[in-house]
Amino acid sequence: MAESPSSQVRDGWDRLVGRGTGGRWVFSKLIARLVPYSATIRPEVQELGPGYARIRMRDRKRVRNHLNSVHAIALANLAELTSGLALTYGLPAEARAILIGLSIDYLKKGRGTLEAECRLEVPDSSVRAEYAFESVVRDEAGDVVVRAVARWLIGPKPADAAPATGARPGSAREPAPAGDGS
Repeated sequence: MAESPSSQVRDGWDRLVGRGTGGRWVFSKLIARLVPYSATIRPEVQELGPGYARIRMRDRKRVRNHLNSVHAIALANLAELTSGLALTYGLPAEARAILIGLSIDYLKKGRGTLEAECRLEVPDSSVRAEYAFESVVRDEAGDVVVRAVARWLIGPKPADAAPATGARPGSAREPAPAGDGS
């Protein structure tokens, strides 16, 4: 059986960060491989723990829009990834989560190095339920650029038996395994 996304994130971070600042760089590269779309923003994971993540994104031409600022979707990507890592690190291996909604307030143009932060209380994952967590993105001056609320469906992994309803994993009746959006 494959290692759970929460175990991969937790074990990878704990192993690599103990090896100095290069561990953060290696971990960030591994996250980019695990979640390929998030690689487009080149996330730099600064801190990670149960219910907490802080991720940096450098301003560069590839993430800019026609207004000479960081594109709205790049900011959304950063905010969502931050909530996903904070959550995933804290979930037990028996749990899974999938992003089901994302709302964002863009408060200021994003320019320069940006940093997203998410603090959350890791929920009980023994019962399937929906939770909302806020990520805040700030610029180098500390001004809030984005406030995002990510809604996650969290619950226990199903038994190995096929679902009686005929639903496929990832369908409307059954959430996909954790880690696909974080």
